[in-house]
Amino acid sequence: MADATTLARHLVAWSNAAHNGAAHRRADVVRTILALADAGLAIADLVAMGPLAGEMAAVRGESNGDTQKELDLRAHDIVIDRLAGAPVAVVGSEEADAPVLLDPAGTLAVAIDPLDGSSNIETNVSVGTIFSILGVEDADDPAAALLQPGHRQLAAGFLVYGPQTALVLTLGSGTEIFFLDKRPVAPVVSVQAGNGWAAPPPPTPKAEFVRMTGPVAVAAETKEFAINASNQRHWAPSIRTYVDDCLAGSDGPRAKNYNMRWIASLVADAFRILRRGGVYLYPTDERPGYRSGRLRLVYEANPIALIIEQAGGAATDGQTRILDLTPGHLHERTALVFGSRAEVERVANHHAAPPLLADRAPLFGQRGLLRA
Repeated sequence: MADATTLARHLVAWSNAAHNGAAHRRADVVRTILALADAGLAIADLVAMGPLAGEMAAVRGESNGDTQKELDLRAHDIVIDRLAGAPVAVVGSEEADAPVLLDPAGTLAVAIDPLDGSSNIETNVSVGTIFSILGVEDADDPAAALLQPGHRQLAAGFLVYGPQTALVLTLGSGTEIFFLDKRPVAPVVSVQAGNGWAAPPPPTPKAEFVRMTGPVAVAAETKEFAINASNQRHWAPSIRTYVDDCLAGSDGPRAKNYNMRWIASLVADAFRILRRGGVYLYPTDERPGYRSGRLRLVYEANPIALIIEQAGGAATDGQTRILDLTPGHLHERTALVFGSRAEVERVANHHAAPPLLADRAPLFGQRGLLRA
């Protein structure tokens, strides 16, 4: 276990290590991450209150083809409020149709999903916030910064609001996890009063993110996969055969038993994979609205991909590296496969040369169990 250090100290050390012209930009990135962490504290408190905070799962509208709930909108407002004090020129949010302009003199752009996993709000399952930080290259058109390919991200991260509140962060060199510490801090010494010692003052409330582990490494091999199996009838043959090979276990071509996990919360699934390996699949399928994939490239797939790659894993749209894709618009959708590198590569191989369903997929294949 690494020595505990706070997020702020970690960021300051990183900023101070900059050379020449990078120092100013790093300082701006630090201010922006701290603003996002502060937004995360407020959202975590709101999530923790559940129905005591109001009807957080109530539907309030629709944005970009997805239902908006009360907590989605509240989280968006919190993020915009906190980033207004940071050197951010523009924010691209899942909850806003168009980019939100903040500071014309800002040097950074933030792409964000303020509340990932909102379908889980009323069921007390982990939700989160995903963000990407990019540099503004054209002050006359700051929104263009949001459409850079993912490999140009300056930093990326996500927060998970669950039994533990955690912040996962990459600054482009490794991936770190910070846990929220809200324990009160007692004073170091008591206060002297008269001829004796008075009782110490009440503990000071404390809320900060603390790193308790070293850099994260995604396991190269795994025995877990995550996919929504209820959609199997819509999958392409390549995805069907990959999943069937896993389900066949030790008797199948993989010669080992797999477990399937699916939380329906991207941040929760990503956090599990960072901690113990695995592969996550959200492929394209034949349903309207899913043929190009369902997740958003700019503020979901790109930051997750950078985090996973910096932890030694891989992330593709099934075949192409996510971080090499150039977005055409803010809310562009994509398929996403990420996690243990060997599994991601195997999925790509299935796409490149999909085996025949009739030979490899007795459960989901074209030949039924009662048909010849």
